[in-house]
Amino acid sequence: MIRTGFRFFLDAQPDITVVAEARDGEEAVALARRERPDVCLLDIRMPKLDGLEATRLLAGPDVADPMRVVVVTTFDLDEYVYGALRGGACGFLLKDSGPTLLAEAVRAAAAGDSLVSPSVTVRLLKHVTEPASADTRPRQAPPAPPAPAAPVREPLTERELDVVRLVALGRTNAEIAAELYVSLSTVKTHLSSVQLKLAARNRVEIAAWAWQNGHARAGA
Repeated sequence: MIRTGFRFFLDAQPDITVVAEARDGEEAVALARRERPDVCLLDIRMPKLDGLEATRLLAGPDVADPMRVVVVTTFDLDEYVYGALRGGACGFLLKDSGPTLLAEAVRAAAAGDSLVSPSVTVRLLKHVTEPASADTRPRQAPPAPPAPAAPVREPLTERELDVVRLVALGRTNAEIAAELYVSLSTVKTHLSSVQLKLAARNRVEIAAWAWQNGHARAGA
């Protein structure tokens, strides 16, 4: 029912066409490889092959020509969020985020941007920017978020850091351009330079670098 609802809603958008739908993870991977869609929407819990493994097969670091994957799920668990982003997903959306945000996530992924549910983004930032209280013992430490494998090749400029901070807070390219009073093409140029310097594959890894190095904070 949910899959059918997603299809009807997305197909009704003037700029989105659903080219295929799958009943399980194995079928999803096979169809994605055959159809090569601009964006793949995957659930976490699917029969035969779960969404984390399917994401890794379609967008993981070992994939020669990775696809853009957005994970859409009911399960708001940290290990799923980190697993999806480590596996190459460029977006993570909760099913209760609403249809408008779903369409925005598809458009963002198709444009090379990323969109993570705001509540998830805030929690991710909190995990990696706030030290644990001395008298608090978490039952389980949160897993480390994804990060570029290589160190920074050369320092980022102040303007590049401005762009990185906004990427880490979930802003789209258009929103970054508006906030920094620059053109969209300028934002894209800065992002290309940042990816090269950080050896980052995508915006998610850029954001992870920012979170881990103190260049972003919740509530900013």
